[in-house]
Formats: sequence, C-alpha cells, structure tokens
Amino acid sequence: MKPSASERSFAHSRIVPEPNVQPLDPPIPPEDCPECRARSPLDSEHDPFSKVGRKLACQSAIGELMDDLGSAMTTQPDVLMLGGGNPAAIPEIRQTWRGLMRGLMAREDQFDRMLANYEPPRGNPQFIQAFSNLLLKRYSWPVTPDNIAVTNGTQVAAFVLFNLLAGRGQGGAKRKILMPMAPEYIGYADQGLEADLFVVCRPAISWPDGESKRRFKYHIDFAAVEQCLESGDIAAITVSRPTNPTGNVLTEEELIRLSDLAARYAIFLVVDNAYGVPFPKVVFTEAKPYWAPHVINLFSLSKLGLPGVRTGIVVGPSEIAAAIQSWTAIVGLANNNVGQQLVLPLIENGELLELGPRILQPFYRERSWAAQESIEEYLGAAKVDWALHVSEGAFFLWLWLRGLRYTSRELYRRLKSRNVLIVPGEYFFYGLSDPWPHQHECVRISFSQSPEIVREGIRRLAEVAASRG
Repeated sequence: MKPSASERSFAHSRIVPEPNVQPLDPPIPPEDCPECRARSPLDSEHDPFSKVGRKLACQSAIGELMDDLGSAMTTQPDVLMLGGGNPAAIPEIRQTWRGLMRGLMAREDQFDRMLANYEPPRGNPQFIQAFSNLLLKRYSWPVTPDNIAVTNGTQVAAFVLFNLLAGRGQGGAKRKILMPMAPEYIGYADQGLEADLFVVCRPAISWPDGESKRRFKYHIDFAAVEQCLESGDIAAITVSRPTNPTGNVLTEEELIRLSDLAARYAIFLVVDNAYGVPFPKVVFTEAKPYWAPHVINLFSLSKLGLPGVRTGIVVGPSEIAAAIQSWTAIVGLANNNVGQQLVLPLIENGELLELGPRILQPFYRERSWAAQESIEEYLGAAKVDWALHVSEGAFFLWLWLRGLRYTSRELYRRLKSRNVLIVPGEYFFYGLSDPWPHQHECVRISFSQSPEIVREGIRRLAEVAASRG
C-alpha cells in the first residue's frame, strides 16, 4: 500500500507507517484457547498438568497484552504503542530515580545489603515502618507495621487476595469476588485458581454534558450490587480507582457506599490504587485515600515510573498482612529489595506524595487532552460515531465506537496489521452473566507515548474504523 503524504511526512520520525505484515490473532480468552480445548476428558489422564496447572498454562488476555507490550518496547520499536500500561518516559522522574540510585551506591554497605541479602517475606522492616508513619502522619490512618505487607507488585497482591478469600471454603461452600462495575482491570480476569470466581455488574451510563458532547460516564448500579450481595456467597468487593481501563474515578460517596455494604455483609472491600491516591495520583478530579477496618488498599510503585522494580504494598487488617507474608514465604521466599530501598528516602521525608501533584498529574492531564483532540479531529472527519468516557485519571482513554460493524477484537487485528496496538474492550467485561453489544464496541487507548505517536495511531484507527472493507 502506498503511504499517503501525511504518512510519508510522519515517517521522518522513524515510525514505519505501513508495514507489509500479516495481521496476528488478538488475545484469546481462556475458554477459546485451542491448547485447552484439545484436552478432552477422555485424555485428561495423559495431561501432565493438574487442573490448576492447565489453567495457568493456557493463553490469557493479560499474557497476550504483555507479550505485545514487551515486543513493541524492545524488538519492534516501530509499532505505535497505544496499548499496555507502561508509564511515560518523563525526564524529571527519571532524573529522580537516577539521583536516588547514585545515593544508594554511595552508601556502599546499604547498597550491598540491598543486592546480597534476603529481606523478611513481609518486606523490609524500615520501609514498612516508614510507610506506616507516613499514612499515620498525613492521613491519620490508625495502621502499624502489622497492617502492611510488601508484594512483587499489585498484580501479585490481587492474585493472593482473590485466592485467599474466594473459592471453595472449609465447609465446601464456594465464595466469589464481586466487581461492582464492568469494565474492570484485564489483569484480574484469569487470576482465580477456581473457575467462575468473579461476579460482575453491568454499569449505568450517563452523559454528564449531554450526548451531543460525546462524553459518557459509567456509574455503579447499586441495586444490582445489593442483589449480588444478598446471594450470600461474596467474599470481597474489588474496585480499581481510577478504573483501568476507563479512567473512571469512583466518587467518595460511591466508595463510602461500597464500604458500608461490605461492612453490612461482613466482607472485605479491596481498593486497587495503582494509578490513584495518595500516589502516584494520576487523577484529574477530586479524590482522597479511603480507610476503614475492613478495607484492603493496594499501592504500587509501577505507575510512578518504576514498573521494573515490581513493588506493591498491601495495607489492611493484620490477619490479611500476615497471610500475605506466609504466602510470599512459600511461593517466593522474599520480595524485590530494590524498589523498597530506592524510594525509602521519599517515604521518610514525604516527597513521595508530591511527585503526583507536581509532575505526574499535569503531565498526563496534558497528554489526555492532546489525545482527546486527536480523536475529535480524526474520528469526526471520518464520520465515525464515537464517544469517550470522561477522562478522570490513569493513562488511558476509553473509546466507544457506537455501531462498530465488527468486534473490537477484529479492530485490534486490523490495526495490528497497520502497526498500531490498542487493547480490545471485550477482555475487560469478563464475568458478565448476559451478553451486551456495548462490550464489543469499546477499545482502550494509552496516551503514555509521545503525542506524535498517539496522534498518528488515532489517525490510523479512524481510517480503519471508517473503512467498509
């Protein structure tokens, strides 16, 4: 295909505009995995894997996403990466990490201990004490080191929590995790060691400034949530805030209402703050950290710009922190030391909480605005019927292509053939009990890459979405 003039101009930025490649398959949900389907009950005795092993070995949406992300960031630099959750390369943030690492290297004894010693499975005691002090001083949370455990990222923390709390209990009854509002984070979808671990509610949709403005917002359907809770088989309610993939920030009123419901039914409320408050605080609206005795908060260093150190922090009831400590000891001995040691000075002096408002929040807000302008320009010119979820936080725009003639998985396939990666929306709607056309019309677009890359990716998306082919 001959590049257009705009694509030839864009090629000067070293992005290949139209590669001659065949489209690859989109992520395959576990129930469609040919490797799993090939194992019939008749030959199950010859399968070397257990049921759990077979489930974990099958292709997953998050596995395909991370494969795409890793390839695009390493071996395929010409791909326009509008998928994945990798943080942007922000010079001031990177300088911060380099300065802290130089300080660590200058303190040779501390540097050597960081690399050469195992820490306790709960985490570095100095790190945990400092984090406890920070939460008490800044937010008056009545937490101690007994309420805190470190993990190798919040993805691991969620996996541990879901399987600690849900599944078949001692008495044989099965308990589940309730997601009060789809779409929800793709990384949760395959984390249950037992099948059908999640119950998910369809959201209500509003148009804050009228449908003509093309901005919509999801809201929790609390009647549906209460109906699920009345079944008596819910072990915990889980939300991400801001929600990945939509950037929806649950209001304080919604969070309090969920917390009250959890307390009434004597279950836990898990709040994943990977993009949220108090850090990294990639939030463009009002939001405060929330604590209650039955709430389990998850925090991460990844979206600060440190995904490679794999450090998550769980704050919750002491029995939960102790269980995570035991789990870590069994499956991994200890956690990564580097992240804990690197950010310790920022926790001790409180500067960790300033990086978001001072650097991250304005940076990503501007990137969000730029991406929204490109969508309005290119999809409008292509006469595509579109709408965006209001952008309240995180690194993503959630695009609704109303009346899309094929699924978002097929759109993914077509865009991949044009060197653009997005994430199809289907994979964020796991656990819904009834089919919903809306779930096939949405895609997640990351605006972490440079505005030029995001703009060109959106231009190609508009062409593909408008094409009658």
